[in-house]
Parts: sequence; structure tokens; C-alpha cells
Amino acid sequence: MRLVTLVALLLLAFAAPASAAGRPPTLADLEDEVMCVECGTPLIVSQSPVANQERSFINEQIAAGKDKQQIKAALVAEYGEQVLAEPKGGGFDSTLWIVPVVIVLLGAAGIFFAVRRWRRNGPEPRAPLAPALSAEDARRLDAELGR
Repeated sequence: MRLVTLVALLLLAFAAPASAAGRPPTLADLEDEVMCVECGTPLIVSQSPVANQERSFINEQIAAGKDKQQIKAALVAEYGEQVLAEPKGGGFDSTLWIVPVVIVLLGAAGIFFAVRRWRRNGPEPRAPLAPALSAEDARRLDAELGR
């Protein structure tokens, strides 16, 4: 059952980008992937005059019928590489992608091995009960407690 659920979730995850590929991009599709070159914040939150110029530029490109990659290329040609919110992929920029993935994988491995060890050891065994007292020992204990 878990395998079926996992396969269904993976199919949904890969189907979502494929369905978005057939429609023209919108300003909202690009605003979180583009930076304001003036203030260095994502375009979606920036309110500077340059951010408004970038939005107008994007809307013109959308009206011209360009796809997302073509619009990004036009933005880079107009404003430079710093307009893109994602690292280009080389040198230190690749570290920005690799380190979080490595941290998540190490955390998952740590949890896996901790749970495995915990399950293998199981609960602590109960301490054995003291052996029953013989009649002689019970009589001596009563005598001692009576004093």
C-alpha cells in the first residue's frame, strides 16, 4: 500500500510541471524567479521603481508570445545575470544547491539508523524478581522486623 501511495505522489509531482509547460507564462510565474536589480530582493516582494520597470518588461515579453526561458534570456540581456534568482551553476553557486541536499540526506540516514538501532534493541528487559523466601528465611525476617 505504501508503495502505491509513493508511486502516485511521484507521478503527481512530475505531472504538475508537464501540465504547466503547455500554457503561456504569466507575471506571477516569473516574479518569484527574478530579482529586482536595484534592491536585490525577489521581484514578487519588491516595490521599487526598477521592479515596476522589470514587471512592465516581463508583461511586454508575455504579450509578444515568448515562453518562460525566452523571457528570462531577454531579462538577462536587458538587466544582466543578477536579475535571475537561481544560481547559474558553477563554483560556489553549485554549493548553494548541493549543501542543503547533503544535509537532508545525512539527516534522513541518521534517523534511519537511529530507528533501526532502537527497534533492534527493543524495550529494556524487566529486572528479574527476587526468589521467593524459604519458610526459615520468612520466619527470621518476621523476627527481625518485630524487634
